[in-house]
Amino acid sequence: MPPLTLTGQSLSLADVVAVARDPTATLRLDPGALGRLGESRRLVDQAVARGGAIYGINTGFGKLANVRVAPDKLEQLQVNLIRSHAAGMGDPLPPDVVRAAMLLRANVLLRPTSGVRPALVEALVALFNAGIIPLVPEQGSVGASGDLAPLSHIAMALIGEGEVRGGPAAAALRGAGLTPFRFAPKEGISFINGTQAQTALLALMVQDAESLWRTAVGAAAMSLEALRGTPTPLDPRIHEARPHPGQLRTADLMRTLLAESEIRESHRENDDRVQDAYSLRCTPQVLGAVADAIRFARETAVIELNASTDNPLVFENGEVLSGGNFHGQPVAQALDFLAVALTTLQAIAERRVERLVNPDLSQGLPAFLTRDPGLSSGYMMVQITAASLVAESRSLAMPASIGSIPTDANQEDFVPMGMAAALKTRRILGNAQKVVAAELLCGAQGLDFLQPLRPGRGVEALYRRVRAPVDGVAPLEADRPPAPDLARLAALVACGALDPAPGLPC
Repeated sequence: MPPLTLTGQSLSLADVVAVARDPTATLRLDPGALGRLGESRRLVDQAVARGGAIYGINTGFGKLANVRVAPDKLEQLQVNLIRSHAAGMGDPLPPDVVRAAMLLRANVLLRPTSGVRPALVEALVALFNAGIIPLVPEQGSVGASGDLAPLSHIAMALIGEGEVRGGPAAAALRGAGLTPFRFAPKEGISFINGTQAQTALLALMVQDAESLWRTAVGAAAMSLEALRGTPTPLDPRIHEARPHPGQLRTADLMRTLLAESEIRESHRENDDRVQDAYSLRCTPQVLGAVADAIRFARETAVIELNASTDNPLVFENGEVLSGGNFHGQPVAQALDFLAVALTTLQAIAERRVERLVNPDLSQGLPAFLTRDPGLSSGYMMVQITAASLVAESRSLAMPASIGSIPTDANQEDFVPMGMAAALKTRRILGNAQKVVAAELLCGAQGLDFLQPLRPGRGVEALYRRVRAPVDGVAPLEADRPPAPDLARLAALVACGALDPAPGLPC
C-alpha cells in the first residue's frame, strides 16, 4: 500500500486498522501540517524565553507542578520524565496495537496545539517506517494524564533506551541508520500525555467487533433454520414500529440471509408454534442493541483519532494552556460499553447452542447433534465450553471506568482506568469470537440433519464456508475432539472470513 499521509486531522479508523495490521505499511507527513507545527513551536520558544511558569515546560509534573526548574535543566527534565514514567509491567502489547499507538501519537503531535518541533514527529515516523516496534508492557496505565507508562516505553525506544522487539532499542536504531532523539522543552510531556494506547485498542476492537456482529447475525440465522424457527418476528413492520438503527439493520440482514429458504417452506403449513423462544425471536432486538453500542464505540474512536489529547496545548495567540484533554474517560466508557455489548452477544449465542444440542428444545434434531446418541456424546461439551466462556466474560464485564483510584499524591484524584477497560474488553472479544464459532459449528451440524432441504441463500453460503474442505470443518460422523474444529472456526471468525456481509455498518 502507498504511504499513509498524516495531517493531524484526517485520520480514519480504516486507516488505523490497515496500517497497524500491515507490517509493510509506512507513513509520510503532510508538508503543510509540518509548517503549521513549526509556527506553533516558535510560539512555545517565545513563551519559554519570557520566563513565566508554564506547566511541564519549566515546572515539575503532577503534584510537583509548583516546582520551578532551572533554564539549563529543561531538556534533562523531559528525559527524566520519560525514564521515570516507563513503569509498565506484564506481557507486551501485540505489534498491531503498538503500531496503532505510534501512528495515533504521530498524528496527534502533528496538530499545531502540540507545540513540539517537527523533528519529533519526523523521528517517530522514521522509527515506525523502519519497522521498529517498542516493547510496551500492557499494564501500568490508569488512563489519566494519558497512557503515561505505555507511551513512555515508546518514547524510550525513540531516545535509544529500553527494549524493542528483537533486542535493545539502541542496537535497533543503529541497524536502521537512526540516531537517538533528544527531547526539547515540552516534548517529553507532549509525547506521553494522551490516550493513544487505549484508543489504539479501541480502534482495532471496534473493527473486529463490527465483523463479529455480522458473523453473529449469520450464526443466529443459521440456528433459526436448523431449529426450524419462524421468520415472522423479522417482519419489517415490527421493527419500523421500534426503529432503533441496530435493530433495523439486524432484522434486515437476517431477512436477506434467510431469503428463499426451502427449510422454512417445508414446515410452514404444519407449524403450530405461535412463538419461538427469545433467543430466536428477539435476535434483532438483542443484537440490534449490540450494534448500537458498537456504533457508539466507533464514533468515540473516530473523534479521538484526530483530537488534541496532549497537555499543555498551544493556541494561535501564543497562549499555552494546561487542561485535561488527556483524560481517558470517553474512551474508557466506550470500551466498557463495548465489553457489555460483546458479553451480551455471546450470551445469546450460547443460548442458541443449548437449543441446538438439547433434544428437549431442538425441534427433532438428535441429542447433542450426534447420529448415535448414547454411544456418542456429540457436541455435548461444546455447549459447556461456550457456557464457561460466557461466565468468564460476565465476570469481566463490570465497568472499569467507574473504578477510580486516586494517583500522584491525590493530584490525579479521579482516573478512568482506560487500559484496564481495554484489556478486559480484548479478552471478552476473544471469548465472543469463540462462542460464535461454537454456534456455527452446531448450526452447521443441525443443517446437515435437514438435508436435502436447503436453507436461505445467505445461510447456505455461510454453511458452505464453514464446511469448506481446506480450512473449514467436516460434519461430525463419529465422536472426535471438538477443540481443533472450534479453534479453526474461531480463527476464521476473528479474521472476518465468516462475515456474511463485509462492510455493512452496525
